[in-house]
Amino acid sequence: MSGSTVSGRLVVVGLGPGPAAQLTGEAAAALAAASDLFGYGPYLARLTLRADQTAHASDNREELARAKAALALAAAGRQVAVVSGGDPGVFAMAAAVCEALEAGPEAWRRLDVAVLPGVTAMLAVAARCGAPLGHDFCAISLSDNLKPWPTVERRLGVAAEAGFALALYNPVSRARPWQLGRAFEVLRAVLPPETTVIFGRAAGREDERIAVVSLDEARPGMADMATCVIVGSPATRTVARGALPPLVYTPRSAEPAT
Repeated sequence: MSGSTVSGRLVVVGLGPGPAAQLTGEAAAALAAASDLFGYGPYLARLTLRADQTAHASDNREELARAKAALALAAAGRQVAVVSGGDPGVFAMAAAVCEALEAGPEAWRRLDVAVLPGVTAMLAVAARCGAPLGHDFCAISLSDNLKPWPTVERRLGVAAEAGFALALYNPVSRARPWQLGRAFEVLRAVLPPETTVIFGRAAGREDERIAVVSLDEARPGMADMATCVIVGSPATRTVARGALPPLVYTPRSAEPAT
């Protein structure tokens, strides 16, 4: 958004899945230029800030309040960065900033606002396994904080019936321990039991854990909130490689619809 008459700037930055090597150069430069950085506490903790930079940490369910505070500080002339893990446009802070800006004072619309992409969890997990998202796919958050659970179930069923591979974000939490199990029940009603499921936790980090199982073997206890679950389509294939990890891929072509 250009043509700003306000001296401050707000940049929404994707930190990627965690490893410094997966932070883009554009994102690193924006973080270095910021006077104030807003974000969920564990994400801000990944950063090494200078003495002249200020961190504004908040809880992970305070996205809209965080966005408003960041916009207000940018409108006051500060150089503000709002950080998200992964990509800020995928179930993250970019939408919250846009929502707050639309409902906020006119001055916020004159701010220089930019969204800088990052490597989102489903891409990091997919890359560790091969190419499970090599054909059409969709991403669905299993959190019902911002949408009713029946909507989640309906989307899961329709997407599976349409032949999409699925990337499932926010699979479980202490407040929602049952939803991933219910999601598997919905998917088992549509997909073959041998359908490939990937549990990818902390992809690329020291505590990475990747497991490849069948849908029939998949259990909710294999995931936590730091896990992205990828459910293949019926066409997804697993290539055994002896002592090496298997390669999982979804073929680039699809059979004609019948």
